[in-house]
Amino acid sequence: MAKSAIHSILILLFLIGSSFGFAQDEETIEFKTNLSKEKLGINERLRVEFTMNKDGDNFTPPDFEGFRVLMGPSQSIRSAYVNGVRSYSKTYSYTLAPAERGNFTIKQATIVIDGKTYKTTPVKVEVTAAVDKPSDQMTADDIADQSLHLVAEVSKVSPYLNEAMSVVYKLYVSPSINVSNFRPLDNPTYNNFWSQDIPVTSYNVKNGTYEGKSYRYVILKRVVLYPQKSGALEIEPLSLDVTLEVPTNRRDFFGQPIYTQTNKTVSAGKRTIQVKSLPTQGQPADFSGAVGSFRFNVSTSKKSLKASESLQAVVEVEGKGNLKLFQLPPLEMPGSLEVYEPEYNESVRTTLSGMQGKVSNNYTVVPSFKGKYPIPPISFSYFDPQDATYKTLTSREINIDVSGGPLESSGGNVSITSNNKRPVQATGSQFHFIKLAPNLKPIKETQFFGSLQFYLFFLSPLLLIPLAVIFGKRREAIAGDVAGNRIKRANKLARKFLYKAKKAMGEKDEFYIALERALHNYLKAKLKIETSEFSKEKIADLLLKKEVDPDTNNGFIGLLKNCEMARYSPFSRVQMQEDYDKAIEVISALDKQL
Repeated sequence: MAKSAIHSILILLFLIGSSFGFAQDEETIEFKTNLSKEKLGINERLRVEFTMNKDGDNFTPPDFEGFRVLMGPSQSIRSAYVNGVRSYSKTYSYTLAPAERGNFTIKQATIVIDGKTYKTTPVKVEVTAAVDKPSDQMTADDIADQSLHLVAEVSKVSPYLNEAMSVVYKLYVSPSINVSNFRPLDNPTYNNFWSQDIPVTSYNVKNGTYEGKSYRYVILKRVVLYPQKSGALEIEPLSLDVTLEVPTNRRDFFGQPIYTQTNKTVSAGKRTIQVKSLPTQGQPADFSGAVGSFRFNVSTSKKSLKASESLQAVVEVEGKGNLKLFQLPPLEMPGSLEVYEPEYNESVRTTLSGMQGKVSNNYTVVPSFKGKYPIPPISFSYFDPQDATYKTLTSREINIDVSGGPLESSGGNVSITSNNKRPVQATGSQFHFIKLAPNLKPIKETQFFGSLQFYLFFLSPLLLIPLAVIFGKRREAIAGDVAGNRIKRANKLARKFLYKAKKAMGEKDEFYIALERALHNYLKAKLKIETSEFSKEKIADLLLKKEVDPDTNNGFIGLLKNCEMARYSPFSRVQMQEDYDKAIEVISALDKQL
């Protein structure tokens, strides 16, 4: 009976888990309608796309009442890996022309996915009178203006003086265009700010929204700032020159849009930050500019020791704030203790939220006299921007017990100078006599003439003659091997350009970016032209004019295509190694032919 009940419970749990899994699968399926515009003139064109994130069958479009179908359906499939997660989309596209003015509805399209029928949501479209400049006649630059945005995201627009803030620069790219390259034109200098860059090790593509629309974006630059002046401070803009591919109204045989290449300069724009002054009311007298949230501690390595021994006294501040931008309070010690200049230590890391870690002054203290010496409490004050208040932390008193030495007040041989320098204790063994019996021994005389060293020195030129003859013949043989020397030079040149790609082997994005730059830099160095501005077709024509053989030409263009495909497709380390070896072979062949 018990076994039967357990069996029934397991079956019930399995069914619940299965139904939950199916429900999860259903929730992940999307089928929607995208319009190029929701309002258009009667002389404009409307592009309608039906997109799904899982392949399906029996697609049925709506009747497009009020429109004429100029082109479609064209089908496109996109599969990509973003941060290790695979994404898939399939799109049916139509180009429509309005038949009359008015308000219309793009009705539901249907498709069957995994045996279930899915429908899109109806979308309304308004057709107005003819416009002066139809948007379907926009140039590549017009499309780039609408599809590319550089944004500076500031964490705080009104920080306190010396309070941490961050700026993150993001490049937003519309899914309809492709970015092939970019380079900074003007980097901000951050005047009146203490700044530290947070390195961006790789450009990971992420999905996001900009002004309510779907975009892809990459983080280009991250920097942490601490304002050093109150009032209105300007953050200079970051400017980029971006090479991108923009779709045209023309389509290839398979219905895919034909792209054209253009360059666009984008800027993040100036940002003005209103920096608040630190309040003067309630500011402690010992305040040295610390802003943040901290802990304060004073400690010693020993509390009891003998005279002439040393101890370490540490004044330490730990927490989160402008750790590198204030002074630690000085350590106050009794005059009878000899204190050396402190050694400054810091263990600080900087993240987007600011600096965190600890800083300390390490004092070496040497007592000369027996006695008990108190290290009085010292205080450390800072401003907490979260509470907008000053806070003061005070250390505990530390007592040092010194034994095994003379008392400071015992007189004797103790001398104290008028300028409060440390006293000197004289002992009876400070001076020693120099030894007067050196016990020197005569050096044995040796004669160079007729010795073994003399004959080796005399005969060495004769022994070098056969080696010189052999070496000379070897050099002549190497110099006569013209083809071999040319191959060696070509291989050396190839490895020079591909050095960064080899270092990035295994990291797909970094490897193919470095490989693409190496190929373009090689042609730039060899042909004295900027080939990164050329399309693959232009590069192929250029190499053809330079009488490069078709195999080498096709190999070079194939490598460029692989560099582009790597942005959207998974590439294994084996494929990277093959492309690296192929690049060496192609550059070597090009160098011999060019």
